[in-house]
Amino acid sequence: MLKSRNQSKSASGTFSKLRGMLTGSGGKSVAPKMRKMSEKDIDALTKRIILPSLPVSDEEMARATHQDKGQKLARQDRWTELSRRIRYADESRLTTPGGETASLLLAFGARSDVVSAAEDALHDNAEPSPEGIEALEEVLEEEPGDYACALVVALAHLDIAWAWHSIMFESTPEKSLNRAHEHLERAEEILAPYDGVALDAPSVLAAQCALNATNEKRGRHLAEDYATLIGIDPEGHRHMRAMGRHMVPLLRKSPNVLEIEARRVASQTEDVWQAGGYTWVYLDALTADPQAIELLDADFFIEGMENIIDRKRDQHVINQFAAFCAISMAPLKQDKQLSRRGHATREQLHDCLDWLLADYLQELHPLIWSQTLLAPGQVSMLPSRRALVVKGRQTALRIIAARFASEIADGSSIAFSPQGMYRLPAL
Repeated sequence: MLKSRNQSKSASGTFSKLRGMLTGSGGKSVAPKMRKMSEKDIDALTKRIILPSLPVSDEEMARATHQDKGQKLARQDRWTELSRRIRYADESRLTTPGGETASLLLAFGARSDVVSAAEDALHDNAEPSPEGIEALEEVLEEEPGDYACALVVALAHLDIAWAWHSIMFESTPEKSLNRAHEHLERAEEILAPYDGVALDAPSVLAAQCALNATNEKRGRHLAEDYATLIGIDPEGHRHMRAMGRHMVPLLRKSPNVLEIEARRVASQTEDVWQAGGYTWVYLDALTADPQAIELLDADFFIEGMENIIDRKRDQHVINQFAAFCAISMAPLKQDKQLSRRGHATREQLHDCLDWLLADYLQELHPLIWSQTLLAPGQVSMLPSRRALVVKGRQTALRIIAARFASEIADGSSIAFSPQGMYRLPAL
């Protein structure tokens, strides 16, 4: 029986690893039924899943539009216009359909050439050329007191600091830490004169939160920093998700901190998201650290997920939640260090996939599913975009087919529409 919402609340090497995740040999099982069926059986069933697929979604197009505009304006040295666009995006709280902050996307595009060049050099075990970041620094002299331009330069320093740490730490730990520290200090110096609250600029507060998350001493005040940011932009769920990710390192010393702050955010944003703030804060944290689930109130999380969906009927969000429940919350091997309660909570969230599929999914966004598989730390190489789309579609269809294998074993099909999921009998 199909469960409703009310009934149940080198790329080849990379994809070999992903294939193991799907079939159980990689230590992660996507759906319990998949362990009992061969890959060939599952692939045969996917042919009876009728689900429109969007290789490029509205959300991706919107993000690319903002990023490309930021990159273009920076390349053409049109910093005054870039600043105007970032300021407008801040003032209007402009977001993409999926809720990504437009001002930060513009800033990302504007610094992307410099950051990418530094990352490429580090991957080649070379010192990044100073010319790129020096060119950005000159903008600060040409546009004094302009917070939008300062934002771009500060975030470029922050990104390069992370690149030094993530790429070079294993081979040259002392040098990587020193270089990262230099860039972080410069980013802090650039942002220091700007008060995000006084400017009514969520982008500045978000950048300051990201910078403070790199400092253990300031990390103690991270919750207050994010509370201030969320207070001036309560609809910006990107900030809540970032807060959850940045809280994960604090769990070692303060296991209760994520639960406490998630509930505080839920209360702070109740008028906007009802219980959804709790869900947003936990969403990325649960993916980043399986241990984060130990104190999770599963019923409250699911209530928040329902509140978000009721408020934001966007297929990008539906695909995010479906992929999260199907993949990120798939059952773990028992040797993973979770309590019995932790395993039970994962199972409860995993089972939400049924009503998400049955009641809300109308179209497949493959990239979301492949990105969920390619969570940080799971793979070392990023396949091409086309390969990601193909893998994302294959992954989603296999999960859905496995989930409803008994319903379509007689030759019938499962179809998705704006009216919900329904079963087509065999001819």
